[in-house]
Amino acid sequence: MAQLQRPPFVYMNGKLTGWDDATVHIASEALIRGISVFEGIKGYWSHDEQTLSLLALRAHYERLVNSARLMHLPFALPYEEFEHACALLVRKLCVPEKDLWIRPTVYAREGHWGEGTVSDLAITCYHQEKRLPGRIKIGVSTWQRPLDTGLPARIKSAANYQIGRLARIEGRAQGFDDMVLLNPWGRIAEGTGSAVLIVRDGCVISPPSYEGCLESITVCIIGRLCETLEIPFERRPVDRTELQVADEIALAGTLMELGIVSQVEQREMPARAPIFERIRDEYWACVRREREHASIVLTAV
Repeated sequence: MAQLQRPPFVYMNGKLTGWDDATVHIASEALIRGISVFEGIKGYWSHDEQTLSLLALRAHYERLVNSARLMHLPFALPYEEFEHACALLVRKLCVPEKDLWIRPTVYAREGHWGEGTVSDLAITCYHQEKRLPGRIKIGVSTWQRPLDTGLPARIKSAANYQIGRLARIEGRAQGFDDMVLLNPWGRIAEGTGSAVLIVRDGCVISPPSYEGCLESITVCIIGRLCETLEIPFERRPVDRTELQVADEIALAGTLMELGIVSQVEQREMPARAPIFERIRDEYWACVRREREHASIVLTAV
Protein backbone atom coordinates (compact mmCIF):
# COMPACT_ATOMS: atom_id res chain seq x y z
CA MET A 1 0.00 0.00 0.00
CA ALA A 2 1.35 3.42 -1.00
CA GLN A 3 2.09 5.65 1.98
CA LEU A 4 1.10 9.30 1.81
CA GLN A 5 4.11 11.58 1.98
CA ARG A 6 4.14 14.22 4.70
CA PRO A 7 6.25 17.09 3.40
CA PRO A 8 7.09 19.74 6.02
CA PHE A 9 5.31 22.57 4.18
CA VAL A 10 2.27 23.28 2.03
CA TYR A 11 1.13 26.58 0.50
CA MET A 12 -2.10 27.79 2.09
CA ASN A 13 -3.75 31.08 3.03
CA GLY A 14 -1.25 32.88 0.80
CA LYS A 15 1.89 31.62 2.52
CA LEU A 16 3.99 28.57 3.39
CA THR A 17 2.28 26.63 6.17
CA GLY A 18 3.37 23.64 8.21
CA TRP A 19 1.83 20.33 7.18
CA ASP A 20 0.02 19.80 10.48
CA ASP A 21 -1.29 23.37 10.49
CA ALA A 22 -2.88 23.11 7.02
CA THR A 23 -6.44 22.48 8.13
CA VAL A 24 -9.94 23.01 6.74
CA HIS A 25 -12.96 23.59 8.97
CA ILE A 26 -15.28 20.62 9.39
CA ALA A 27 -18.25 22.73 8.18
CA SER A 28 -16.64 23.84 4.91
CA GLU A 29 -18.30 22.86 1.63
CA ALA A 30 -14.97 21.39 0.58
CA LEU A 31 -15.57 18.68 3.17
CA ILE A 32 -19.32 18.23 3.37
CA ARG A 33 -20.03 18.50 -0.38
CA GLY A 34 -16.67 17.88 -2.04
CA ILE A 35 -16.59 21.37 -3.54
CA SER A 36 -13.04 21.69 -4.80
CA VAL A 37 -11.11 21.60 -8.07
CA PHE A 38 -7.48 20.76 -8.57
CA GLU A 39 -4.58 20.20 -10.95
CA GLY A 40 -1.55 17.93 -11.01
CA ILE A 41 1.68 19.47 -12.30
CA LYS A 42 4.94 17.58 -12.79
CA GLY A 43 8.32 19.07 -11.97
CA TYR A 44 11.29 17.58 -13.83
CA TRP A 45 15.01 17.92 -13.29
CA SER A 46 17.00 18.49 -16.46
CA HIS A 47 19.25 15.64 -17.61
CA ASP A 48 22.28 17.44 -16.13
CA GLU A 49 20.37 18.09 -12.85
CA GLN A 50 21.02 21.82 -13.13
CA THR A 51 17.44 23.01 -13.66
CA LEU A 52 14.10 22.02 -12.16
CA SER A 53 11.16 22.94 -14.40
CA LEU A 54 7.38 22.67 -14.19
CA LEU A 55 5.68 21.24 -17.28
CA ALA A 56 2.79 23.13 -18.93
CA LEU A 57 2.29 25.37 -15.91
CA ARG A 58 0.16 27.99 -17.66
CA ALA A 59 -2.02 25.32 -19.33
CA HIS A 60 -2.67 23.75 -15.94
CA TYR A 61 -3.46 27.17 -14.43
CA GLU A 62 -5.94 27.91 -17.22
CA ARG A 63 -7.68 24.55 -16.76
CA LEU A 64 -7.83 25.19 -13.00
CA VAL A 65 -9.47 28.58 -13.67
CA ASN A 66 -12.01 26.94 -16.00
CA SER A 67 -12.79 24.19 -13.50
CA ALA A 68 -13.31 26.79 -10.76
CA ARG A 69 -15.61 28.81 -13.00
CA LEU A 70 -17.74 25.76 -13.85
CA MET A 71 -17.91 24.81 -10.15
CA HIS A 72 -18.89 28.41 -9.24
CA LEU A 73 -15.79 28.80 -7.09
CA PRO A 74 -14.43 32.38 -7.04
CA PHE A 75 -10.78 32.27 -8.06
CA ALA A 76 -9.22 35.50 -9.27
CA LEU A 77 -5.53 34.84 -8.56
CA PRO A 78 -3.44 36.12 -11.51
CA TYR A 79 -1.18 33.65 -13.28
CA GLU A 80 1.97 35.44 -12.08
CA GLU A 81 0.96 35.00 -8.44
CA PHE A 82 0.04 31.36 -9.07
CA GLU A 83 3.46 30.73 -10.61
CA HIS A 84 5.15 32.46 -7.68
CA ALA A 85 3.23 30.34 -5.16
CA CYS A 86 4.17 27.09 -6.93
CA ALA A 87 7.81 28.14 -7.22
CA LEU A 88 7.95 29.18 -3.54
CA LEU A 89 6.86 25.73 -2.39
CA VAL A 90 8.94 23.83 -4.95
CA ARG A 91 12.15 25.64 -4.00
CA LYS A 92 11.49 24.80 -0.35
CA LEU A 93 10.95 21.08 -0.94
CA CYS A 94 13.01 20.09 -3.99
CA VAL A 95 15.96 17.70 -3.77
CA PRO A 96 18.24 16.74 -6.71
CA GLU A 97 17.47 13.01 -6.39
CA LYS A 98 13.72 13.33 -7.04
CA ASP A 99 11.27 14.88 -9.45
CA LEU A 100 8.15 16.53 -8.03
CA TRP A 101 4.39 16.36 -8.39
CA ILE A 102 2.53 19.53 -7.40
CA ARG A 103 -1.19 19.55 -6.60
CA PRO A 104 -2.88 23.00 -6.48
CA THR A 105 -6.42 22.83 -5.07
CA VAL A 106 -9.07 25.54 -5.03
CA TYR A 107 -11.65 24.71 -2.39
CA ALA A 108 -14.76 26.27 -0.86
CA ARG A 109 -13.75 27.53 2.56
CA GLU A 110 -17.05 29.27 3.32
CA GLY A 111 -20.51 29.31 1.78
CA HIS A 112 -23.74 27.37 1.61
CA TRP A 113 -25.15 25.77 -1.56
CA GLY A 114 -23.26 28.24 -3.73
CA GLU A 115 -24.24 31.35 -1.76
CA GLY A 116 -21.56 33.45 -0.09
CA THR A 117 -18.82 31.18 -1.35
CA VAL A 118 -15.26 32.05 -0.33
CA SER A 119 -12.48 29.96 -1.80
CA ASP A 120 -8.82 29.46 -1.04
CA LEU A 121 -5.84 28.00 -2.89
CA ALA A 122 -3.83 25.23 -1.28
CA ILE A 123 -0.77 23.67 -2.93
CA THR A 124 0.85 20.44 -1.86
CA CYS A 125 4.04 18.99 -3.33
CA TYR A 126 5.37 15.43 -3.33
CA HIS A 127 8.58 13.74 -4.45
CA GLN A 128 8.59 11.41 -7.45
CA GLU A 129 11.12 8.87 -8.68
CA LYS A 130 13.09 9.76 -11.82
CA ARG A 131 12.10 6.78 -13.92
CA LEU A 132 10.03 5.86 -16.92
CA PRO A 133 6.58 4.46 -16.12
CA GLY A 134 6.43 0.68 -16.02
CA ARG A 135 4.02 -1.45 -18.01
CA ILE A 136 0.54 -1.74 -16.56
CA LYS A 137 -2.40 -4.14 -16.51
CA ILE A 138 -5.86 -2.69 -17.00
CA GLY A 139 -9.44 -3.91 -16.85
CA VAL A 140 -12.79 -2.43 -17.84
CA SER A 141 -14.86 -1.18 -14.93
CA THR A 142 -18.54 -1.70 -14.27
CA TRP A 143 -18.60 1.95 -13.15
CA GLN A 144 -19.26 4.58 -15.83
CA ARG A 145 -18.48 8.19 -16.53
CA PRO A 146 -21.78 10.14 -16.41
CA LEU A 147 -23.13 12.56 -18.99
CA ASP A 148 -21.97 16.18 -19.17
CA THR A 149 -25.37 17.08 -17.68
CA GLY A 150 -24.70 14.79 -14.70
CA LEU A 151 -21.13 15.27 -13.53
CA PRO A 152 -19.08 17.02 -16.25
CA ALA A 153 -15.68 15.40 -16.88
CA ARG A 154 -14.49 18.81 -18.07
CA ILE A 155 -14.39 19.89 -14.40
CA LYS A 156 -11.28 18.48 -12.74
CA SER A 157 -13.01 18.26 -9.39
CA ALA A 158 -12.60 16.07 -6.34
CA ALA A 159 -16.19 14.90 -6.85
CA ASN A 160 -15.36 13.58 -10.32
CA TYR A 161 -12.78 11.22 -8.87
CA GLN A 162 -15.27 9.33 -6.69
CA ILE A 163 -16.11 7.07 -9.64
CA GLY A 164 -12.41 6.55 -10.33
CA ARG A 165 -11.87 5.57 -6.70
CA LEU A 166 -14.62 2.98 -6.86
CA ALA A 167 -13.21 1.63 -10.12
CA ARG A 168 -9.70 1.38 -8.66
CA ILE A 169 -11.03 -0.60 -5.71
CA GLU A 170 -12.89 -2.87 -8.13
CA GLY A 171 -9.80 -3.36 -10.29
CA ARG A 172 -7.44 -3.97 -7.39
CA ALA A 173 -9.52 -7.00 -6.39
CA GLN A 174 -9.03 -8.37 -9.91
CA GLY A 175 -5.28 -7.79 -10.03
CA PHE A 176 -5.36 -4.74 -12.35
CA ASP A 177 -3.26 -1.58 -11.94
CA ASP A 178 -5.93 0.69 -13.43
CA MET A 179 -9.39 0.52 -14.94
CA VAL A 180 -11.03 1.90 -18.06
CA LEU A 181 -14.31 3.75 -17.54
CA LEU A 182 -16.96 3.54 -20.24
CA ASN A 183 -19.43 6.32 -21.02
CA PRO A 184 -23.25 5.91 -21.04
CA TRP A 185 -23.09 4.69 -24.66
CA GLY A 186 -20.69 1.88 -23.81
CA ARG A 187 -17.67 3.48 -25.46
CA ILE A 188 -14.28 4.30 -23.96
CA ALA A 189 -14.22 7.45 -21.82
CA GLU A 190 -10.91 7.38 -19.91
CA GLY A 191 -8.97 5.66 -17.14
CA THR A 192 -9.52 6.43 -13.47
CA GLY A 193 -7.03 9.30 -13.63
CA SER A 194 -5.57 9.20 -17.13
CA ALA A 195 -6.60 9.35 -20.77
CA VAL A 196 -6.80 6.22 -22.91
CA LEU A 197 -4.92 5.97 -26.20
CA ILE A 198 -4.77 3.11 -28.67
CA VAL A 199 -2.85 2.40 -31.87
CA ARG A 200 -4.59 0.88 -34.87
CA ASP A 201 -2.90 0.50 -38.25
CA GLY A 202 -0.14 2.90 -37.24
CA CYS A 203 -2.49 5.67 -36.07
CA VAL A 204 -2.68 6.93 -32.47
CA ILE A 205 -6.32 7.38 -31.43
CA SER A 206 -7.84 8.97 -28.33
CA PRO A 207 -11.48 9.77 -27.45
CA PRO A 208 -12.53 13.43 -27.70
CA SER A 209 -13.82 15.28 -24.63
CA TYR A 210 -17.48 14.83 -25.60
CA GLU A 211 -17.04 11.10 -24.94
CA GLY A 212 -16.80 11.79 -21.20
CA CYS A 213 -13.10 12.42 -20.60
CA LEU A 214 -11.11 15.29 -19.14
CA GLU A 215 -9.62 17.73 -21.62
CA SER A 216 -6.16 16.22 -21.25
CA ILE A 217 -3.12 18.49 -21.43
CA THR A 218 -0.89 15.44 -21.85
CA VAL A 219 -2.89 14.13 -24.81
CA CYS A 220 -2.59 17.54 -26.47
CA ILE A 221 1.19 17.32 -26.03
CA ILE A 222 1.25 13.78 -27.41
CA GLY A 223 -0.76 14.88 -30.43
CA ARG A 224 1.81 17.56 -31.25
CA LEU A 225 4.69 15.15 -30.70
CA CYS A 226 3.01 12.76 -33.13
CA GLU A 227 2.87 15.51 -35.74
CA THR A 228 6.61 16.12 -35.42
CA LEU A 229 7.37 12.39 -35.43
CA GLU A 230 5.11 11.96 -38.50
CA ILE A 231 2.82 9.55 -36.66
CA PRO A 232 -0.89 9.87 -37.58
CA PHE A 233 -3.02 11.09 -34.66
CA GLU A 234 -6.80 11.15 -34.44
CA ARG A 235 -9.45 12.02 -31.89
CA ARG A 236 -12.58 9.94 -32.37
CA PRO A 237 -14.98 7.74 -30.37
CA VAL A 238 -13.40 4.41 -29.40
CA ASP A 239 -15.52 1.28 -28.97
CA ARG A 240 -14.91 -1.06 -26.05
CA THR A 241 -14.14 -3.93 -28.44
CA GLU A 242 -11.27 -1.92 -29.94
CA LEU A 243 -9.30 -2.66 -26.78
CA GLN A 244 -9.28 -6.30 -27.90
CA VAL A 245 -8.02 -5.57 -31.42
CA ALA A 246 -5.75 -2.56 -30.85
CA ASP A 247 -2.09 -2.97 -31.79
CA GLU A 248 -0.98 -0.95 -28.74
CA ILE A 249 -2.71 0.61 -25.73
CA ALA A 250 -1.48 3.26 -23.29
CA LEU A 251 -2.72 5.54 -20.53
CA ALA A 252 -1.56 9.16 -20.56
CA GLY A 253 -1.61 11.90 -17.95
CA THR A 254 0.61 14.25 -15.97
CA LEU A 255 1.41 11.69 -13.29
CA MET A 256 1.13 8.64 -15.55
CA GLU A 257 3.11 10.30 -18.37
CA LEU A 258 2.70 7.52 -20.96
CA GLY A 259 2.10 4.14 -19.35
CA ILE A 260 2.13 1.33 -21.89
CA VAL A 261 -0.41 -1.45 -21.29
CA SER A 262 0.89 -5.03 -21.07
CA GLN A 263 -2.52 -6.64 -20.46
CA VAL A 264 -6.11 -5.51 -21.01
CA GLU A 265 -8.64 -7.72 -19.25
CA GLN A 266 -7.54 -11.25 -20.21
CA ARG A 267 -5.67 -10.19 -23.34
CA GLU A 268 -1.88 -10.12 -23.25
CA MET A 269 -0.49 -7.30 -25.38
CA PRO A 270 2.63 -7.71 -27.56
CA ALA A 271 5.96 -7.40 -25.76
CA ARG A 272 6.88 -4.34 -27.82
CA ALA A 273 4.85 -1.20 -28.41
CA PRO A 274 7.06 0.54 -31.00
CA ILE A 275 4.87 3.60 -31.59
CA PHE A 276 4.15 4.40 -27.97
CA GLU A 277 7.74 3.63 -26.99
CA ARG A 278 8.93 6.14 -29.56
CA ILE A 279 6.53 8.80 -28.31
CA ARG A 280 7.37 8.05 -24.68
CA ASP A 281 11.11 8.36 -25.30
CA GLU A 282 10.66 11.67 -27.13
CA TYR A 283 8.46 13.00 -24.33
CA TRP A 284 11.02 11.95 -21.72
CA ALA A 285 13.93 13.52 -23.61
CA CYS A 286 12.08 16.82 -23.99
CA VAL A 287 10.95 17.15 -20.35
CA ARG A 288 14.56 16.45 -19.36
CA ARG A 289 15.77 19.26 -21.68
CA GLU A 290 17.84 16.86 -23.77
CA ARG A 291 15.82 18.08 -26.74
CA GLU A 292 13.40 20.92 -27.34
CA HIS A 293 9.88 20.80 -28.68
CA ALA A 294 7.31 23.58 -28.98
CA SER A 295 4.66 21.50 -27.21
CA ILE A 296 6.86 20.89 -24.16
CA VAL A 297 6.65 24.22 -22.30
CA LEU A 298 8.90 24.20 -19.24
CA THR A 299 8.91 26.89 -16.53
CA ALA A 300 12.21 26.89 -14.64
CA VAL A 301 11.95 27.47 -10.90
